[in-house]
Amino acid sequence: MEPLNPLIALSGGLLIGLAAALLLLMSGRIAGVSGMAARALGIARSGPKRAEAAMFIVGLPLGALLVNGFVRQPAITVTSSLIVLIIGGLLVGFGTRLGNGCTSGHGVCGMARLSPRSLAATAAFMTAGFLVVGVARHLIGS
Repeated sequence: MEPLNPLIALSGGLLIGLAAALLLLMSGRIAGVSGMAARALGIARSGPKRAEAAMFIVGLPLGALLVNGFVRQPAITVTSSLIVLIIGGLLVGFGTRLGNGCTSGHGVCGMARLSPRSLAATAAFMTAGFLVVGVARHLIGS
């Protein structure tokens, strides 16, 4: 796998921040993906209109496809089984509902607003991530 250009990562981060800031300034909404997905699926009763939330969720992969036409992508190899990926995805979804938001909502938008709940959530999921990687690599071996 070839190393990625740091400018590409920087520009991606800037675009995420700009999009989150514009959504907050123009509609008063926080760009948390799990909240938008829950609203689009009808799981959450509050938030933007379902159609707006659905457009946000549909726009995420469409935006990625658009960028894919301009930026060379590294080769990605998935080494986990399908069942492990499904279980992991379900656990992440459960955790985002339990934590009242996901990494994008808490880590990008909440941290920028210095939300105490987001500061605590970001510290918790970063710590958990470090611990899981440490255990998986050094105790279990992957």
